[in-house]
Amino acid sequence: MKILKTPIGWMLALAALAFVCYAADIDGKWAGEVQGRGGPQTQTLTLKADGSNLTGTVDGGRGPVNISDGKIDGSNVSFNVVREFNGNTITTGYKGTVSGSELKVTITGGRGGPMDVTFKKQ
Repeated sequence: MKILKTPIGWMLALAALAFVCYAADIDGKWAGEVQGRGGPQTQTLTLKADGSNLTGTVDGGRGPVNISDGKIDGSNVSFNVVREFNGNTITTGYKGTVSGSELKVTITGGRGGPMDVTFKKQ
């Protein structure tokens, strides 16, 4: 506990607290418009951070699917969604940044090219 008695110790403790509080901003529901085969579709993310681990689901109207490999590092966010269609495994990657009530991601893989989507916190 001696380190907390120094100015550097207090700065380190406050920086660690700020990081934990900032990472918690990802928790909750997020909604965004994603281009689908039939036009724009609302996609809902339900996310929860536990340290640098990120868990949750993605729901595009066919029921929620668990995310995998979820990570959060400050404002940087990444995770995958793995789906099975007709015996084929399709992995879709989400990678981006969270800032306040916006989560901006690039979605790769799946059935199309890269797509930039902005999700808003609900």
